Amino acid sequence: MKRNSGKRHGAGPTQITARLAFPFVGEIAGVWEPADAERRASWELYLDLVSRVSVAELGRDKGLLREALSSLYSLFGTTREILRRHGPAVAPPLEPGHLSFGVLAMTVLNRVLRPLLSEWHPRLAAYESQRPAHVDPVAYERAWEHAQALRGDLDAVRQALESLARTLQQVAGVSDLIALPAPAPPSAPGTPGVLPPGTSGALPPGRGTVPGSRSASGDTPPR
Repeated sequence: MKRNSGKRHGAGPTQITARLAFPFVGEIAGVWEPADAERRASWELYLDLVSRVSVAELGRDKGLLREALSSLYSLFGTTREILRRHGPAVAPPLEPGHLSFGVLAMTVLNRVLRPLLSEWHPRLAAYESQRPAHVDPVAYERAWEHAQALRGDLDAVRQALESLARTLQQVAGVSDLIALPAPAPPSAPGTPGVLPPGTSGALPPGRGTVPGSRSASGDTPPR
C-alpha cells in the first residue's frame, strides 16, 4: 500500500461557484477565485466549524440551548482572529457577482449569527434567571415554552454553517471532516468466522484433520 508522504498535493481550486442559503439573508451566490491566504483562512475556519457544537445537529431532547448559543457567540472571536491574522488578502475588492472569504465570513457574523443571538440570548437569560435553586438546569431549560422555537432557529443556522463549511472545504482542498464514517466495532475474541490478525484462511500442514477423525474422502487417516 502506498503511504501518504505528508506532502500537500494540491492547493485547492483556482475558482469555484458558491451558492449558500442563509436564514435572515436569503441566498448568496457568486464566483470565488481564492488567493492562497483565503485557502489558508478557509482551512482554519473549516476546522473550527466542524469541531464545535453549533454545526452538530441538536436533537429534540439532546444538548443544551445555552451551550449552542455560547458556541455560536464564540465564533465571533474565532472569525475575527482569522481575519486579522491573514489580513486584507482575504477581503480584496470584488466585482459584482464575486465572493471572498471576508465577504462570506462577515455575512455569517453580522447577518446570520448576530440577529439570532440578539433575539434569543436575552430571552433565554431572562428565563434562566428565574430558575429555582432546587430545579435541575437541564430539565428547566427543556420545559421552556420557547425551547422548540429556538431549536428551530438553531437548526436553520446549523444548516447554513454546514453549507459554509462545505464551501470552505472545497476552497481549502481538504477531506470531508463532517460526515466521518463510524468505526466498525471490534470483534470479540473467538468470534466465528473472524481470524486473528496476521493469519490466513489456510491451516498449517498436518492441521487439516483431527487424529481419529475421517478425512474429506471418508477414510480414516493412517495411524
